[in-house]
Amino acid sequence: MNITMIGAGYVGLVSGACFSEFGFNVTCVDNDSQKIASIEKGHIPIFEPGLDAFVDRNIKNGNLKFTNQISEAVPSSDLVFIAVGTPSRRGDGHADLKYVYKVAEEISQYLEGYTVIVDKSTVPVGTAREVERIIRKNNADADFDVVSNPEFLREGSAIQDFMKPDRVVLGVENERAERMLRDLYLASDLNKNQILVTDLESAELIKYASNAFLATKISFINEMSLLCEKTGANIDFVSKGMGLDSRIGEKFLKTGPGFGGSCFPKDSLALIRTAQENGVSSRIIEAVLEVNASQKARMVSKIRDALQGSLAERRVAILGLTFKAETDDMRDSPSLSIIPPLIDKGASIIAHDPEGIEEAKSLLPDQIEYTTSIEDAVKDAEIVVLITEWDDYINMDLDKIIDLMKGNIFVDLRNVFNPEEMIKKGFSYHSIGR
Repeated sequence: MNITMIGAGYVGLVSGACFSEFGFNVTCVDNDSQKIASIEKGHIPIFEPGLDAFVDRNIKNGNLKFTNQISEAVPSSDLVFIAVGTPSRRGDGHADLKYVYKVAEEISQYLEGYTVIVDKSTVPVGTAREVERIIRKNNADADFDVVSNPEFLREGSAIQDFMKPDRVVLGVENERAERMLRDLYLASDLNKNQILVTDLESAELIKYASNAFLATKISFINEMSLLCEKTGANIDFVSKGMGLDSRIGEKFLKTGPGFGGSCFPKDSLALIRTAQENGVSSRIIEAVLEVNASQKARMVSKIRDALQGSLAERRVAILGLTFKAETDDMRDSPSLSIIPPLIDKGASIIAHDPEGIEEAKSLLPDQIEYTTSIEDAVKDAEIVVLITEWDDYINMDLDKIIDLMKGNIFVDLRNVFNPEEMIKKGFSYHSIGR
């Protein structure tokens, strides 16, 4: 089976590499010729554990190829995946579909024989039908079907999520297309019961609804963390007690500085816009985004309160810049909301992150000093603020850290450490909701 993956970004590159690992012939297409040349030389444009090995192995065995020409890949393809970006549209926050629709126009010119067009990008309800309309308008004789196949990849564990998914959702309209997609996914060790077949609209909505619900759990527990601080309760006990209920589950009930990344903020906002366009209220999701914004702002107050005074000329060590560990993604990271206000108040910032520094430099104020050494970051710092829970920080030698610091204040925005142990080591320790 020949597969074309249009878009060699996060979703396209991971999906293409994994399909090639199944033994299929995959061609990834991207209009960025420099990116293609870089990947072919072994330079992966994103940090995702295990991805470089998959790409390298399947390029060498001939299962994975790259090009910047759609015309070279589409004619011989059985399946064409659209995996281009759908960023929030300026002005209204809806998903910007111009790249999806542009791809639909382009591939319509090169379809030969029966082809399944697969929407892999995260798109609002109705997109698949619009893609079909565009292709038929440009090539009335084309033999094809459009399928919605949303991705559920978590950054930092995308390979595992693709190879051993919780579920595969297929929005299809006929058995012919369904059969081809089933053959594709059942080439792995996926159980057929993990494949959910739906209509096009349901498949598109499942993706948005799933991300919005997970974002809701995060904002809920973050709101409870504030109540814990006011009442003397411990958020660790509250979240554990809730998570033991099988109806609720423990996942996404860990408090923190607010969610970020490429999915939750963007998809929640797009779901709100879709609801508005259809005359439906989305008060819960609107509140989720409001709580998330306030949680990030509250972290700034927590840092300021820990210092018990002016931030002017105070040396602040920031540990972690990316929105989560095991990724270099800075999109909507809490650090983008936390660090600038500290600088505005006169703080001197030195920051460390295992993978996110280069991306951070283009998004954060120029006044920040960056270092690739944790020890250099904390040396002479009056306060250490942990924003991202990288293993590098979880496994730090805390005795060495406090010896290097000028002060002893440690603000743990991920509740990584045990408060009693931190106090015993001499830290003035501050965490969330406990």
